[in-house]
Amino acid sequence: MLRVEGLRKSYSTPQGSVPVLRGVDFTLAAGASLALTGESGSGKSTLLHLVGALDDADSGEVVLDGVALTQMSEHARAALRREKIGIVFQQFNLIPSLTVAENLGFQARLAGRYDAAWQDELAHRLGLAALAARYPEELSGGQQQRVAIGRALAVRPKLLLADEPTGNLDEASGDNVMTLALDLVAATGCAFLMATHSERLAARLQRRVRLESGLLATQ
Repeated sequence: MLRVEGLRKSYSTPQGSVPVLRGVDFTLAAGASLALTGESGSGKSTLLHLVGALDDADSGEVVLDGVALTQMSEHARAALRREKIGIVFQQFNLIPSLTVAENLGFQARLAGRYDAAWQDELAHRLGLAALAARYPEELSGGQQQRVAIGRALAVRPKLLLADEPTGNLDEASGDNVMTLALDLVAATGCAFLMATHSERLAARLQRRVRLESGLLATQ
């Protein structure tokens, strides 16, 4: 489902160019899960942004569902993000003026893939059915993160990306959110790539790799 080859990325600073990724290679099959670990600042978020078509690499390639991102126009990349990629950030990024139900369906409606039955199932599985009419400010952190996961999965993406998805939650809430996410990933069959600083949470995924000095090492 996902193939990353020779991915390199540097950032310009007043002191000169700083390499973050020095040639990253990995693959991820449909239905498989991979945890990306590493120290803060090691480039985990950068890698997820490149895989999610949110930024451009200096060189190398990201191939998603048989299509190379570098061969796509910006319009096509935007459509890919809407239709095939679900992204869950550490900051929940919910729309404050929309209810839980409206936030859940937001990306799916944009992609023209809204499915009322699937959204109802997501709401029930995530324990959000009774909260459908509430607004984000009326929810706990764990509830907001569950909405963010449901929104990402409402389009039935080919790839789910999660960047420190439990970083703002206490351990118990984080474990609960992770259990729900893994259950839903299994139900949809999408590939799952998660960046996390937690070795404990990383151990719950099928594979683990560590980003060090811009390269990946298998754990």
